[in-house]
Amino acid sequence: MNSEQRAQYERDGYTILRGFFGPEELETWRERFRAIVEQRASRPENMLVMKDVMVAKKVVTPASAEASIQKLQDLHRDPVFDTYIRHERLLDEVEEITGPDIKMVHNMFINKPPVVDGRHPLHQDLVYFPFRPADKIVATWTAIDRCTPENGCLTVVPGTHKGGLMEHELPEWEYVNFSYLGAQGVGQQTERAHLEMEPGDVALFHPVLLHGSGHNRTAGFRKAISAHYASARCHYLPPEEDIDGVYAGVRAYNEKMGRSYVLVRGREFEGGL
Repeated sequence: MNSEQRAQYERDGYTILRGFFGPEELETWRERFRAIVEQRASRPENMLVMKDVMVAKKVVTPASAEASIQKLQDLHRDPVFDTYIRHERLLDEVEEITGPDIKMVHNMFINKPPVVDGRHPLHQDLVYFPFRPADKIVATWTAIDRCTPENGCLTVVPGTHKGGLMEHELPEWEYVNFSYLGAQGVGQQTERAHLEMEPGDVALFHPVLLHGSGHNRTAGFRKAISAHYASARCHYLPPEEDIDGVYAGVRAYNEKMGRSYVLVRGREFEGGL
């Protein structure tokens, strides 16, 4: 980040690094996604492949395997996707926020096909992370395809990272993908910014920033790779600070899925993640 981008991150809770990745890298990750969902390549053990809820409930019939999948999760289990997770230039940017000792704490390849609902309500990612401090956690969100309001680009509410963590719940929508929680008390009336991005652009944003995405109203796809990183010095919240057992549930789910936080730069710390 240059000084202007860093100032925007501090002020608004996000910034965009334009043209960060080149076409060859993007095509490598796009093709890997297609190969896995079309079963031309073996899926790593414990990689989560999630169908869109409307496909799973047979409300729509997808035109292809690619059109049926909402996301892949735990990309670091795959040697091709792991080149994104451990990308040295990307980690250089992450280090500006987390410090030199970095753990990968969450990642996914997001696919927003046409026809399905596909919305994600405004939410704060911190609700999924049972550790602190929040200022030492950052999301990287990379556009694989062009992202516009028409195909459901990211939307953010600038400056909300300066507030606290809100209570979250499942929205009262007919079709909501698994774990797509929304912050209570915010909705369509909330003023937000649409992050229009070209392939290869990278958005960095704070885990307390309210953000979401809308419908894909085009005939094409909107693909992205997202990874969250945190300082290896972050510490788990004590049980008395859990919110309705949410964080205990997150930790139990991670254990069930064999999901761990992976050191990608620097060193481990006793009492840390």
